[in-house]
Amino acid sequence: MPTTQEPKLISGNANLTLARTIARRMSMHRGKSVDLVDARVERFNDAEIFVEVYENVRGEDMFIIQPTSNPANDNLMELLIMSDALRRSSAARITAVIPYFGYARQDRRTKARTPITAKLVANMIAEAGIERVLTMDLHAAQIQGFFDIPVDNLYASPVFALDIKHAFKGAMEDVMVISPDVGGVARARELAKRINAPLAIVDKRREKAGEVSEMTVIGDVTGKTCIIIDDICDTAGTLCKAAATLIEAGAAEVHAYISHGVLSGPAVERITNSVMKSLVITDSIEPTEAVKACSNIRIVPTAPMFAQAILNIWNGTSVSSLFEHHTLGPIYEGLYADD
Repeated sequence: MPTTQEPKLISGNANLTLARTIARRMSMHRGKSVDLVDARVERFNDAEIFVEVYENVRGEDMFIIQPTSNPANDNLMELLIMSDALRRSSAARITAVIPYFGYARQDRRTKARTPITAKLVANMIAEAGIERVLTMDLHAAQIQGFFDIPVDNLYASPVFALDIKHAFKGAMEDVMVISPDVGGVARARELAKRINAPLAIVDKRREKAGEVSEMTVIGDVTGKTCIIIDDICDTAGTLCKAAATLIEAGAAEVHAYISHGVLSGPAVERITNSVMKSLVITDSIEPTEAVKACSNIRIVPTAPMFAQAILNIWNGTSVSSLFEHHTLGPIYEGLYADD
């Protein structure tokens, strides 16, 4: 049972737009205003981070909305320092809402004398006083086991399924889901099942880290509308090469659905010049002006899903109910009203 009348939201600087949208969605659900807690998260001249909370949070159920995206170290420190400020202000419970969990790609030792940074970050988060984590599409599901506190991992695939059925309405029989590598087959298969579409794989071989030397399509994509599904797009080199390989293999057109649009370095330019018709990402990471201006990048909102998940955690009800697109449908009513 909730210990307070309303959940309280606070945000760092990583994605204020998403935090404000989540607050608006929660206001709609609650029928009363839910605002971000008044606070300042600033940097001193030497780049030290300082947090001051202007409202009383004693005994409150607090939710910190802060993806640990670029700059990952600054945003992670903001999260930890905000948690410490709330804990020392006697907040009853602190939940970290981390739409994009940075350092998730360092989830195992790939060579000798390398760190498992995802585990280190998990330890830091728990030590800072955070009692629960809410995130989306962890790069590796086993990262949940790095935490000694509860972790709720939401999935973008139900939202993607709604979007695909809306965007390709009347042409679903030509849609084929593509995994960009063998390691992502489970994620791609899950989406393929949701939209009742066949599955193919692009097998890639690397000569050295960061460089793909050869790609092979496993499956017949001739005449198909191919949808590449993945969790992270960073520099977009592999994604654009996979799209070109699919077109060479006979695909009619290629689209991509990516949970987290990191889109660093030359990514936007590569996507603009690629054979992909569209790239669909979520707003888990604050999009840059270049991303917003790119004609073939489209952003789908996660605020409805996160707002409902926060309310479910606060109420002590099921979060896993949000794993199904038929549950998310009413939450996204208006965006996909025809479905």
